[in-house]
Amino acid sequence: MREIVFLQVGQCGNQLGQRYWEVLNGEHNIDRDGFFLKDASLEQKLRTNVYYQEGPGGRQIPRACLLDLEEGALNNLRASSIGGIFQPNNFFGSGTGAGNNFAKGYLTEGAESAEEAMDIIRKEAEVCECMQGFQLVHSLGGGTGSGFGSLLTEKIRDEYNDKIIMTFSVFPSSSVSDTVVEAYNTTLAMHQITEKADQTISIDNESLYRICEKNLDIKKPSFSKMNEVVSMAMSGLTCSLRFPGQLNADLRKMAVNLVPFPRLHYFMMSYSPHTPPNSVVYRKLTVEDITQQLFDLRNTMSEGDLKNGRLLTTSVIYRGDIATQVVDEQLLKIRTIGRHSVSWIPNNIMSTICNNPPVGLGMSATLICNSTSICSMFDRILRQFDVMFRRKAFFHWYKDEGMDEMDFTEARSNLADIISEYQALDVREDEKEDEEEEEE
Repeated sequence: MREIVFLQVGQCGNQLGQRYWEVLNGEHNIDRDGFFLKDASLEQKLRTNVYYQEGPGGRQIPRACLLDLEEGALNNLRASSIGGIFQPNNFFGSGTGAGNNFAKGYLTEGAESAEEAMDIIRKEAEVCECMQGFQLVHSLGGGTGSGFGSLLTEKIRDEYNDKIIMTFSVFPSSSVSDTVVEAYNTTLAMHQITEKADQTISIDNESLYRICEKNLDIKKPSFSKMNEVVSMAMSGLTCSLRFPGQLNADLRKMAVNLVPFPRLHYFMMSYSPHTPPNSVVYRKLTVEDITQQLFDLRNTMSEGDLKNGRLLTTSVIYRGDIATQVVDEQLLKIRTIGRHSVSWIPNNIMSTICNNPPVGLGMSATLICNSTSICSMFDRILRQFDVMFRRKAFFHWYKDEGMDEMDFTEARSNLADIISEYQALDVREDEKEDEEEEEE
């Protein structure tokens, strides 16, 4: 069994991580103390070793490192209903926080704490028999998630350069913003994870806000509601790692199938069904319904309409008692509708079926795709960055921590290059289609 070490960095990372472990415990029938419930099936127990290690008396202990530069979020997690399941030595909190400043998390506060945090990560990695890689959950808008998260990603890459690093990166949004320098922090963090991470699941707060408001009928959704939406999608994405499935049974296979070029590893994620709680009992789900919802703008967790861009690679993970033939028929329809996919990657829509449905639902589906549509989200960040950096607004806070203007210029240039690389693939495909039409 190939293990995964799960890292939660910063306030957002730990709050989202807490909700994710609650979902995992429910799916594997594990109680709040870490023990299997009496009615836990063999299938639920079979591959828990990927995310849990077995402790005394059969206790299941998450392979999680809970890291922050202040104690607040960690204390809340310790006091939560599942706080006792985590290994106490895997909590790390120090200092006064990064103050929404990437430079503090990356160069000063974070650099002073990095070695202690890496010791926790090393100990967790050493107890694995055959570790496949790391998953890191963090926000790019704050100081700890962006700065300290980037620093840890860099150090992990240096020490474990043969392991896969997947990040769940939450991008900021004006709808749920709590700091004005989010565009700076995001651009500086992307400069690091573009080079150091292998896969990045891009989660956009703007889209999560829309999903909660429009699909789930929640007015003014809280962060906990948005974390609930993301954690369900994360569990759908990782179900093939935790339960028997036919495709993407480990992080490296997922990377090979979804990353055509090393720098273009930013994935969009979508989940269905999103149904208001009071409507669940009135709605019968079909494979056709949940497949159509996956490719709908209203269900995508990153800004950008999949129908306006090109799908480079796509993986769809179905959960529940679903026939393979029905899945193949639905995905064939997707392939034949219009101009979504690039012609130079054959069979670029892959699917797998996991027989274990999510708790409380008969079936669900999760989409992970590498699409040029993600440029619209990157464009939004770049515009916000340029508006402030043109006047050097708030720049002195970063300069005081040891950053200079060149660091900002390089990060901005790298983000612009990523956008250009994605757009070039889009243009190339458009030109090829025009040539084919002229020949006809």
